[in-house]
Amino acid sequence: MVNHGLSTGGLFLLVGLIYERRHTKEIAQFGGLAHVMPVYATFTLIIFLASMGLPLLNGFVGEFMILQGAFAANRVWAYWAVSGVVLGAAYLLWLYQRVFWGKVTHEENKNLADLNARELATLVPLVVLCFWIGVYPKPFLEFLHKPAARIAGIVQPAKFGSHTALAASPTTAEPAPAAH
Repeated sequence: MVNHGLSTGGLFLLVGLIYERRHTKEIAQFGGLAHVMPVYATFTLIIFLASMGLPLLNGFVGEFMILQGAFAANRVWAYWAVSGVVLGAAYLLWLYQRVFWGKVTHEENKNLADLNARELATLVPLVVLCFWIGVYPKPFLEFLHKPAARIAGIVQPAKFGSHTALAASPTTAEPAPAAH
């Protein structure tokens, strides 16, 4: 959920920033924005890649674990999930190409202002968190391990009940051996 919040929140924020400048969300109204707004284009690309699940970004960790779990549970559903990931990535790349590459297609886009300090102060922490979770997800995964183990034990006790009960118990450390 953290990964989804970062990526989706970043996407909505980026759309809001461009809508604030142009008052439209129509893809056909843009083109060549990377020439006019290079910093905005860079942040958009990073958030798009995180949303696609590119390695070293937060989306990869979540998508990998979801697909791994889906594959273990039901290979057919896992293949459907992979096709959804591929189609989502294709759409985001198509969108990025249409909006940011090529010539500036509309006169209204030629004088758009790039990101200001307030907007950068909002986007930089999102991007830092996207890279942090993608490179070093351990603190987030450790935090979620016990609740996820409890849920797995409840949902499928025959499959996860015995070994996840120990992982989800409140005392994780074993008592130290008595000194003689």
